[in-house]
Amino acid sequence: MNNNINDNIFRAYDIRGIYGTDLKDEDAYFIGKAFGTILKRMNKKTTIVGYDNRVSSLPLFDYLTKGITETGIDVINIGLVTTPMHYYSCHLLKIDSGIMITASHNPKEYNGFKFSFNGIYNACGEEIEEFRNFIKSNDFELGQGKIINRDIKESYINYTISSINLGNRKLKIVVDSANGTSSIVIKDILDKLNIDYIPLFIDSDPNFPNHHPDPSVYSNLKTLSETVIKEESDVGFGYDGDADRLGLVDEFGKVIPIDHFMIIIIRDIINKLEDKRILFDVKCSKSLEDEIIKLGGTPILSRTGASYLKKKIFGEKILFGGELSGHVYFNERFLGYDDGIYASLRMIEILSNTDKNISELLEGINHYYSTPELKMRFTDETKFDIIEKVEEYCTSKNYYFSDIDGCKVIFEDGFALIRASNTGPNITMRFEAKTEERMNIIKKEFIEFLENI
Repeated sequence: MNNNINDNIFRAYDIRGIYGTDLKDEDAYFIGKAFGTILKRMNKKTTIVGYDNRVSSLPLFDYLTKGITETGIDVINIGLVTTPMHYYSCHLLKIDSGIMITASHNPKEYNGFKFSFNGIYNACGEEIEEFRNFIKSNDFELGQGKIINRDIKESYINYTISSINLGNRKLKIVVDSANGTSSIVIKDILDKLNIDYIPLFIDSDPNFPNHHPDPSVYSNLKTLSETVIKEESDVGFGYDGDADRLGLVDEFGKVIPIDHFMIIIIRDIINKLEDKRILFDVKCSKSLEDEIIKLGGTPILSRTGASYLKKKIFGEKILFGGELSGHVYFNERFLGYDDGIYASLRMIEILSNTDKNISELLEGINHYYSTPELKMRFTDETKFDIIEKVEEYCTSKNYYFSDIDGCKVIFEDGFALIRASNTGPNITMRFEAKTEERMNIIKKEFIEFLENI
């Protein structure tokens, strides 16, 4: 096999590309060789590998683990799992490294690798650049490791439900797995908690025949919304392809942004926290920051990206955080990693202990008009150059902006966020203002600028 790995599959917080085109089986082999070599030179002997339900995951597993074991590192194979199950396995088995084969919310033709050298948070940023360069060096160790099979499903289920304290209110909920990997575990969890639920697309199908497995795109929650209304349910939950992200629909079938979900959680836990720092990403509405301050908390802003937020959660011992895309981190009563199913259980717990519905739990927040996350397609080669042009434009207009992640232009009455996607060849945008008219003016200005480019 030749080591001709594609630079474009190395993204800000994982490795990801179209299987068979950008990402080939032999690439997985050399990724395994490099990963195993680094572990060996760190004096580690064992790592964990799991995979999602995509068609390409099994062949990638075979080539990846061949590369790892050829360096002398043993692989604990936890099989078909969600990404949160993989995170849990590192804690359960006390193994401080691992790789999860998944493309998360990307279309079926994609796949990739989330990997960790410490078993706590995934590699990101410069670590991934250094890993890419190391792969190309072909400076690999030799050895003969083995593969050890381990089933962690039942332990994960028991741990996930262990801290959930349901009240007397009996809820009716709807869950949508999008035929993704949450399908292998969601029924077991809800059945153990004796929750009345209506399942949508919970059969595992790597072709995702019903809709795209990305709950941050509101159109993917259409059937969920319609079912909540039709069945007169209390709440609806949607999960992405590897179940580390959450989508939420209220009792009226209205999609609730995750920054508003976070407000409900913060209102529930803030008085129980000694450390009241709350972490959130640049895409979140100012209504979240306003509410944190109102409740006596300290808002902490982060660049977007699950790996970046998780690194801060663990490194700075922050007890709660999340990002607009649906990653939510509970570091009190839980292990701190992002788990869409666990996040939905926390909402179920809150609702079961009150007579209020989601819409009522959101009363009193500061209201802003916000767009969902919008995408404009560019190439991976040009998208960062586009952000530089946006920054030059803002400088010429004397706009105040933050460059913590792309370009976030701060106005007195709103913001414009334009950033390069870390998971695909896109520029992503979000616009917000105190009035709908002003939001549309801000949006029009920057959309037209990007279209002219």
